[in-house]
Amino acid sequence: MSKIGKRKPYKTYTKEFKLEALKLMETSDKPTSEVAMQLGIRRNQLYKWKAQMEKKGEVSSGQRGRPKKEDQSEVSRLRQELKRVKEENDILKKAAVFFAKELD
Repeated sequence: MSKIGKRKPYKTYTKEFKLEALKLMETSDKPTSEVAMQLGIRRNQLYKWKAQMEKKGEVSSGQRGRPKKEDQSEVSRLRQELKRVKEENDILKKAAVFFAKELD
Protein backbone atom coordinates (compact mmCIF):
# COMPACT_ATOMS: atom_id res chain seq x y z
CA MET A 1 0.00 0.00 0.00
CA SER A 2 1.26 3.43 -0.94
CA LYS A 3 1.04 6.51 1.27
CA ILE A 4 0.58 8.82 -1.68
CA GLY A 5 -2.28 11.21 -1.04
CA LYS A 6 -2.31 10.50 2.69
CA ARG A 7 -0.95 13.26 4.83
CA LYS A 8 -0.77 13.57 8.56
CA PRO A 9 -3.30 16.10 9.85
CA TYR A 10 -1.89 19.45 10.88
CA LYS A 11 -1.10 19.70 14.55
CA THR A 12 -2.49 22.88 16.02
CA TYR A 13 -1.23 24.57 19.14
CA THR A 14 -3.02 27.02 21.39
CA LYS A 15 -1.94 30.62 21.55
CA GLU A 16 -0.94 30.06 25.18
CA PHE A 17 1.30 27.12 24.24
CA LYS A 18 3.02 29.20 21.56
CA LEU A 19 3.62 32.11 23.92
CA GLU A 20 5.01 29.81 26.62
CA ALA A 21 7.26 28.10 24.07
CA LEU A 22 8.63 31.46 22.94
CA LYS A 23 9.15 32.54 26.54
CA LEU A 24 11.02 29.31 27.25
CA MET A 25 13.11 29.76 24.11
CA GLU A 26 14.11 33.28 25.19
CA THR A 27 14.77 32.59 28.86
CA SER A 28 16.34 29.13 28.69
CA ASP A 29 20.07 28.70 28.56
CA LYS A 30 19.49 25.61 26.42
CA PRO A 31 19.81 25.72 22.62
CA THR A 32 16.60 26.31 20.70
CA SER A 33 16.81 22.85 19.15
CA GLU A 34 16.81 21.27 22.61
CA VAL A 35 13.86 23.40 23.78
CA ALA A 36 11.95 22.40 20.67
CA MET A 37 12.73 18.72 21.21
CA GLN A 38 11.48 18.92 24.82
CA LEU A 39 8.24 20.50 23.61
CA GLY A 40 7.84 17.94 20.84
CA ILE A 41 7.96 20.47 18.01
CA ARG A 42 10.38 21.38 15.23
CA ARG A 43 13.00 24.04 15.90
CA ASN A 44 11.89 25.91 12.79
CA GLN A 45 8.38 26.14 14.25
CA LEU A 46 9.73 28.17 17.17
CA TYR A 47 11.50 30.53 14.78
CA LYS A 48 8.31 30.86 12.74
CA TRP A 49 6.30 31.80 15.83
CA LYS A 50 9.03 34.25 16.87
CA ALA A 51 8.94 35.94 13.46
CA GLN A 52 5.14 36.07 13.61
CA MET A 53 5.34 37.71 17.03
CA GLU A 54 7.87 40.28 15.82
CA LYS A 55 5.87 41.09 12.69
CA LYS A 56 2.31 41.13 14.06
CA GLY A 57 2.88 41.57 17.77
CA GLU A 58 1.07 38.29 18.45
CA VAL A 59 0.95 34.66 17.41
CA SER A 60 -2.04 33.05 15.74
CA SER A 61 -4.55 31.21 17.87
CA GLY A 62 -3.98 27.87 16.19
CA GLN A 63 -7.55 27.61 15.01
CA ARG A 64 -8.00 27.02 11.33
CA GLY A 65 -10.71 28.30 9.06
CA ARG A 66 -13.25 31.01 9.58
CA PRO A 67 -14.06 32.07 13.13
CA LYS A 68 -17.36 30.89 14.57
CA LYS A 69 -20.24 33.36 14.61
CA GLU A 70 -19.89 34.06 18.32
CA ASP A 71 -16.16 34.69 17.93
CA GLN A 72 -16.45 37.20 15.11
CA SER A 73 -16.05 40.82 15.95
CA GLU A 74 -19.14 42.96 15.98
CA VAL A 75 -17.89 44.91 12.97
CA SER A 76 -17.49 41.74 10.94
CA ARG A 77 -20.95 40.53 11.95
CA LEU A 78 -22.49 43.89 11.05
CA ARG A 79 -20.78 43.87 7.64
CA GLN A 80 -22.30 40.48 6.89
CA GLU A 81 -25.72 41.68 8.00
CA LEU A 82 -25.42 44.85 5.89
CA LYS A 83 -24.52 42.78 2.83
CA ARG A 84 -27.56 40.54 3.36
CA VAL A 85 -29.88 43.55 3.83
CA LYS A 86 -28.55 45.20 0.64
CA GLU A 87 -29.21 42.01 -1.32
CA GLU A 88 -32.74 41.84 0.07
CA ASN A 89 -33.27 45.51 -0.80
CA ASP A 90 -32.13 44.93 -4.40
CA ILE A 91 -34.57 42.02 -4.71
CA LEU A 92 -37.43 44.16 -3.40
CA LYS A 93 -36.58 46.98 -5.84
CA LYS A 94 -36.65 44.56 -8.77
CA ALA A 95 -39.95 43.11 -7.55
CA ALA A 96 -41.44 46.63 -7.27
CA VAL A 97 -40.40 47.44 -10.85
CA PHE A 98 -41.84 44.14 -12.06
CA PHE A 99 -45.20 44.69 -10.35
CA ALA A 100 -45.36 48.34 -11.44
CA LYS A 101 -45.08 47.18 -15.09
CA GLU A 102 -47.86 44.65 -14.50
CA LEU A 103 -50.22 47.44 -13.35
CA ASP A 104 -49.74 49.45 -16.55
